[in-house]
Amino acid sequence: MRGPDERTTRRARLLRKADNDVERALWSALNNRQLNDAKFTRQLAIGPYFADFACRKERLVIELDGSQHVESVYDRKRDQFMVDEGWSVLRFWNVDALLECDAVVDTILAALERRLDPVEAPDLRFTAAASYREIIN
Repeated sequence: MRGPDERTTRRARLLRKADNDVERALWSALNNRQLNDAKFTRQLAIGPYFADFACRKERLVIELDGSQHVESVYDRKRDQFMVDEGWSVLRFWNVDALLECDAVVDTILAALERRLDPVEAPDLRFTAAASYREIIN
């Protein structure tokens, strides 16, 4: 089939309409190429999953998580799928994105510039794809 899958497009549109305050706040910092001229999109389908925000050129996914994501096996499986597909995944807690938005944006910028090392901490998880450290011409 050529062109977009209509079911996927409908689902992405519904997710964008149902965004929350945290997603809207971060989107205001990411849209219109405000961050290093990187073009982000919301609710991008990657396989069977939807990324909250994604930069196709840098193959970077940004996820915002509420408390229901604590120790989520589903999220780990989802992240591994995306990493296997060549995407790096950066996860923040909603509360951090809302209260510490500047720090979150600085961290996203570091990931875009490939200055961020993979990390798993209570307030941040960054899983890098194998190609993350490669220099892109």
